Amino acid sequence: MKIVSLLPSATEMLFALGLGDSIAGVTHECDFPPEAARKRVVVRPRISGNLSQAEIDRLVTEHMARHESLYCIDVAAMKEIEPDLVVTQDLCHVCAASPDDLGAALAVLPRAPRVLSLTPHTLSDVWDDIRRVGEATGRVVEAEEVVGGLRRRVAAVASAVANVQARPRTVCLEWLDPPYACGHWVPEMVALAGGQEVLGKAGEPSFRVRWEDVLAAQPEVIVITLCGYNLAQVEEQFAKFVLPPGWQALPAVRSGRVFCVDATSYFSRPGPRLADGVEILAHIVHPERAPAHIPANSVRAASRRQAGAAA
Repeated sequence: MKIVSLLPSATEMLFALGLGDSIAGVTHECDFPPEAARKRVVVRPRISGNLSQAEIDRLVTEHMARHESLYCIDVAAMKEIEPDLVVTQDLCHVCAASPDDLGAALAVLPRAPRVLSLTPHTLSDVWDDIRRVGEATGRVVEAEEVVGGLRRRVAAVASAVANVQARPRTVCLEWLDPPYACGHWVPEMVALAGGQEVLGKAGEPSFRVRWEDVLAAQPEVIVITLCGYNLAQVEEQFAKFVLPPGWQALPAVRSGRVFCVDATSYFSRPGPRLADGVEILAHIVHPERAPAHIPANSVRAASRRQAGAAA
């Protein structure tokens, strides 16, 4: 079977099911496991360059308003691969190629492949998608084993924090300029880790907020989860962002509980590593009860200078 994955999260699922050798095409963002980065790239972004968050937000808004795609599928590569299965999504057209992009590419193929579209909104949806990928590839048993392991890890975190005295008011910011509150599975992850997300809405898309909303929420924990950015990039973006007046007075800032995380690996992608994300959040929210191990370079407390706290 020859598989083309148009999603970094689907690529991770396929590798988790032992299908790495069957993957014939991936996106420019497929980088985990490391072998994924050596696969043939069939999708690239139309927006490129070292842009600021504000510039990215403006260009995305303009493309969406004109109904223009943010991605380009290499049709010649698709024709050469002749995939049996294409895994795509219809959840976020900012994050991956749209159905229209794929439809145009498939129209020129000599043989139509099977198309599996994933549209998760919750953790359970993500686990179900792993099963769906397993069903589509003949790896049903392997999928159940993977999902079972992920569920056990998440349940262990939930059990560890079940009887905590306080669930800190938490805000996960998926963008800074302009600010966006988290959505989909992230508020659920915060709850499982023993916190309460006070802006984001579980199962719903992330959404733009005002800085006044962030300040009014009075978060006790702030997690900078910039969509599509790794830890070093999140720290860089946060360090150079001009924080709003009143930030220094927030409980999270005053107590030094502002954290940067590797968002692209453990929060943005709806794949197996969301279980790591729950464990990372537990280390942030309830470090005394969290699992002993989290991935290296996954989270770091913002320095007092970065967080804007008074010296």
